[in-house]
Amino acid sequence: MGELGRLDALRLAGLGAAADQGMDRFARLVTRLLGVPVSLVSLLEADRQVFPGMVGLAEPWAARRETPLSHSFCQHVIVDGRPLILGDTRTHPRTCGSLAIPDLQVIAYAGMPLTDADGHVLGSLCAIDHTPRQWSADELQDLEDLTAACSVELRLRIATELIRQDRDHAGLLLRASVELGHSRGLADLTRRLRHLFGGPSEPSFVGLLLADAHGLRRVVDPDDVRPVEAALDRLDLDADFPSARALRDGRTVFVPDHAALVAGFSAEAVAGYDSLGLRSVLCVPLPGGRGVLTWCWSDPHVLALTEEAVLTAVAGYVSQAVERTLFVENRLSTAEQLQSAMLTDLPAVPGLDMAALYLPATDQDMVGGDWYDAYALPPLPSAPRSSLMLSIGDIIGHDVRAATVMGQVRSMLRQATLGHPAHSPAAALDAVDSSFGVLPLGPGATAVHARLDPDGGRWSLTWSNAGHPPPLLRTADGRVTVLGEHDLLLLGSSDGLARHDHTHALPRDSVLLLYTDGLVERRDDDIDTSIQQAAATLATHGGLPLPLLLEVLSRGLADVPQRDDVAVLVIRVTEGPG
Repeated sequence: MGELGRLDALRLAGLGAAADQGMDRFARLVTRLLGVPVSLVSLLEADRQVFPGMVGLAEPWAARRETPLSHSFCQHVIVDGRPLILGDTRTHPRTCGSLAIPDLQVIAYAGMPLTDADGHVLGSLCAIDHTPRQWSADELQDLEDLTAACSVELRLRIATELIRQDRDHAGLLLRASVELGHSRGLADLTRRLRHLFGGPSEPSFVGLLLADAHGLRRVVDPDDVRPVEAALDRLDLDADFPSARALRDGRTVFVPDHAALVAGFSAEAVAGYDSLGLRSVLCVPLPGGRGVLTWCWSDPHVLALTEEAVLTAVAGYVSQAVERTLFVENRLSTAEQLQSAMLTDLPAVPGLDMAALYLPATDQDMVGGDWYDAYALPPLPSAPRSSLMLSIGDIIGHDVRAATVMGQVRSMLRQATLGHPAHSPAAALDAVDSSFGVLPLGPGATAVHARLDPDGGRWSLTWSNAGHPPPLLRTADGRVTVLGEHDLLLLGSSDGLARHDHTHALPRDSVLLLYTDGLVERRDDDIDTSIQQAAATLATHGGLPLPLLLEVLSRGLADVPQRDDVAVLVIRVTEGPG
């Protein structure tokens, strides 16, 4: 941890191979007080030395402000942890072979260790002469005093960055509590989690693995699949990986660098992380054994206590979001299965093409009571072809009860239709309306109930509307008619007001669109305006195959969260009934 701590302190200081006004000032003071041609504030990184403060260095080194370690005397100061004072570097066995002698003309050298508050030696403040020199006690005292002041400056920069990081950590926790609390689904949770992190310590990868009966499975955002997710999508519980160990032991596992990975884990784990260029990983188990949250870095990483505390707190937020999401998904799956089981398989009718769509609400934890229905009536002896009944409706409410009532109302509407000699849509709606008055069916419903009849060489539409959004009818020339006639919705209290049947001819290539309000209702838009927009879409794209038409009609629904579910039934007249 000593070298990692030193490198982390360098990172926090924010200095590199670029001129820094404060560090250049210290270099100038050294040249002035000690009368030397070259002075450097030299900081040692993992594979080079850099000079944020510099005076007198020759080109090309002056422009680069860095050298490889083969040219570094500073590394000896760091290894020894004390000053390196040499009158003639060419005669000293430790330095006589250094390339700094021929390339940088470092003949006399006096370097004092620059330290952080924890005692890590970050580099040296050094005086250099191009000829042999005996350093006086006063010169070395001046250099030591300047080094102490330069070390204080470095410590202030590190402390300032730590304060900024603490402030950032507080902001991170606030963002995490808000962002993760609004997640919709596990993929969305992963997406929000990755967007939380930034700054110098930003991880190369953030991953979420959930526990199941076989071990750990990775949660993948399909819009942003990372290589690690393709290579390591599942881990057995007994796998010798950091994440699997964190789950087994129920404790945080931190791997600071590649050496620790090799020493502590399997060759398979090492190969996996190596193939992805990852060198450090933090694995925090989610409370309750639900899974593991992982942060990975492409370089060795020093984990400060405050950083570990913050990331552990984030893991707690993630655990709560996972628990809520799995609970909602389980309930939603049950309701969707119920809803799907009660939706109709569309019949095949010669002369008609039909397609339907059902989409559950995206911002509710349950589906609603939207439905569509289509079924052939028994043929009459005098008619060569049977009629087709169509309906679409919406039970008020958004829960399993609404879906259950939907099934009851649909069945009652079928029974009322088949029990009426003329198969009148209005009469069937009247019968169901009466049921709302005596049965515990909830607050009400809207519906369009319709009959398609063979009418010579074409089809005829008869419909009745119980407070539902109006059907749309597109003819072959692209014109769309809004079939706006309607009566009261189904409430069980019609007050004696009669329902009405309406009729309209359906010529060849016409398209009839029935839909629930989820297709057109928006929080900030007038519903009549939205219906006109749907009519315009139908006019423009009504000639498409019906599945593509449904896709176009529903395309905008992905842009905003839907408060309601959506049902759509579309019928095209392909030929006369014969």
